Amino acid sequence: MNSNDHEKNKWTLPFRKKSGLRLHKEDITVVDTGNAKKAVVATALGNAMEWFDFGIYSYLAVIMGKVFFPEMSGSIQLIYTFATFSIAFLVRPFGGLFFGRLGDRLGRKKVLTITLVMMAVSTLCIGLIPSYASIGITASVLLLLARLVQGFSTGGEYSGAMTFIAESTPDKRRGFMASGLEVGTLVGYIAGSGLVTLLSYLLGPDRMLAWGWRIPFFIAAPIGLIGLYLRNHLEETPAFEAMEKAEEEGRQKVPFRELLKVQWRVVLLCIAMVCSFNVVDYMVLSYMPSHLTAVLGYGETEGLLLILIVMFIMIPIVLFMGYFSDRIGNKRIIQGGLLGLIVLSLPAFWWIGSGRGGMVFLGLLCLAVLLTCFEGTMPSVLPALFFTKVRYGALAITYNISASLFGGTTPLVMAWLINLTGEPLVPAYYLIAVSLIGFVIVTMWFTETSGRSLRGSAPAVEKPHEVHEVLKEPEEALWWHEEQAAIHDQLSDSEPSR
Repeated sequence: MNSNDHEKNKWTLPFRKKSGLRLHKEDITVVDTGNAKKAVVATALGNAMEWFDFGIYSYLAVIMGKVFFPEMSGSIQLIYTFATFSIAFLVRPFGGLFFGRLGDRLGRKKVLTITLVMMAVSTLCIGLIPSYASIGITASVLLLLARLVQGFSTGGEYSGAMTFIAESTPDKRRGFMASGLEVGTLVGYIAGSGLVTLLSYLLGPDRMLAWGWRIPFFIAAPIGLIGLYLRNHLEETPAFEAMEKAEEEGRQKVPFRELLKVQWRVVLLCIAMVCSFNVVDYMVLSYMPSHLTAVLGYGETEGLLLILIVMFIMIPIVLFMGYFSDRIGNKRIIQGGLLGLIVLSLPAFWWIGSGRGGMVFLGLLCLAVLLTCFEGTMPSVLPALFFTKVRYGALAITYNISASLFGGTTPLVMAWLINLTGEPLVPAYYLIAVSLIGFVIVTMWFTETSGRSLRGSAPAVEKPHEVHEVLKEPEEALWWHEEQAAIHDQLSDSEPSR
């Protein structure tokens, strides 16, 4: 490729149709399957640790309220506990901005190692904080500070994990392999909630309140060490390496703010999809244990066991959704999940509120299966919305803004609204409203990404013989090339003359 071609194609790949450039055999990445599997395991472990923390915090919400907010009582105490949970989400966009931009400059691997260490240390510190009875309001402040550090590191962790997996896997298996990230979510949550349930049974309420609640937080340290070892032995993603090579060959970087200016619709789409995903995610996995106990009056152990069983059932369904998305397309599965929430949220909460064990389980399982429609697809969908040069940063900021506004606040908003209205069906109405908005936006704006190359990256295949198949149908492989060319032209027009 000559220098004129490079000038015509300042930041995209060397196969822009308008410029007469074509896809060549050497442009296509043949993914090392072994490295791809390692990437899934290492990133999923970090995600498992994040949700291990969420699990123990959610399942210990009632006890944490007594330890750190003893002057409050009842539902007000629960509101304060979830406020501490939710306030960490305020700093997630700042963590996303910091680590996302860093990940686009230094690489995905380095930043994911830093975020994992920060998460492990801050989670361990929560277990070391003295109680309110020992040091007064200082205990509550220290808990808040630890949660803020967790939130800041999480701002770069999950979006980075999605980016890493999406860029490390072949296009036609991206949905299935990326769904492994959410298996990490469930494993971490099961481990956290299962540990709390076991300790509650073995120690009893008095010893759990006195010191037993600290044990799950101490376990974060060895998990962090294992994750650190695995991530240090990963290779950088092929997409990032290809981008760095392209920049060395002379292509110019595009200003981050300029890309967002011309991709504003993608930003709004990502916010809407993350909102739908996170609201049901935090509703089922974070808020529901406290809803069963504090609002509906179920036995604490009984409610925990029901949700634990539901999460075990979710694991194979998440993988199935990821596999199925590679076959029929992720857009259909996401739309199906949103429609399901619109139709079934009210019946599910009627069953949960019935008080009968079988009906409660059926309601929880219904919500959980609908949640898997998002868990099996979102880790592969969201990174595909943005171009490689800004993928980590754009996804981190957009994801965490939406997660902070709509996801992490879900337990707090539900606790507050139920306390205000006395209506236990408020969560169902909330899910329906969010799903209606999400369905309209996804239907209008989302373009299918399954089996297609990531924006700003060449196609990635699993086996060498697939290279020739891609070259036979380059238009399908590079489905976004016209859009990419149009954005390139807008960015070129917005650049100052030299």
